[in-house]
Amino acid sequence: MQKLLSIILLYILCIFYTQAQERRIIRYTFEVVKGDTLFNAYLPEAIIFPPLYFKNEKERLEYTKLVRDVKITLPYAKQVAQNIIETYEFMETLHDKKAKQKHLEQTQKFIMDSYKPRMKKLTKNQGKILVKLIDRQTNSSAYDIIKSLTGGFKATVYNTFAGVFGNNLKTQYEPNGKDKMIERIVIEIEQGTL
Repeated sequence: MQKLLSIILLYILCIFYTQAQERRIIRYTFEVVKGDTLFNAYLPEAIIFPPLYFKNEKERLEYTKLVRDVKITLPYAKQVAQNIIETYEFMETLHDKKAKQKHLEQTQKFIMDSYKPRMKKLTKNQGKILVKLIDRQTNSSAYDIIKSLTGGFKATVYNTFAGVFGNNLKTQYEPNGKDKMIERIVIEIEQGTL
């Protein structure tokens, strides 16, 4: 599993590493209507979920583990999405195939040095969640990302390797289906309510 995550991050190129928190923008305006000053505040959208009820202690523990795993992997998935955007933009500026290859090699070395020690600490379940969250953040499966960067053969090899560990790089994120609980946790984390 550790090698799988290293490989995923190896081929998901990055330029900079930042741990930026999302900021909520609240805009204020003042209007004067018939001599009265009206204050308007435009607040970010808030989604309120009903409270969770668990049938037994086992269900509660599974939810607690899922929350822990999402909190661990969500920052990585967000960073991957940001890095993909930056990398694609930079690769578009390179016209020479040799320059692109050189950039890929430099980025792979940077990724191995930066991410490998942290990825080794992830569990198999956290790896599966990371693959789903990458799909959520990029609207593209990890397999498709690897395929677009390195080609179909390598993507197939890495997907086969992931299968040995019970993972699938082609996994699609289903926020209204089987990944409904993960989506709820992500939204609550982003809102700051969890």
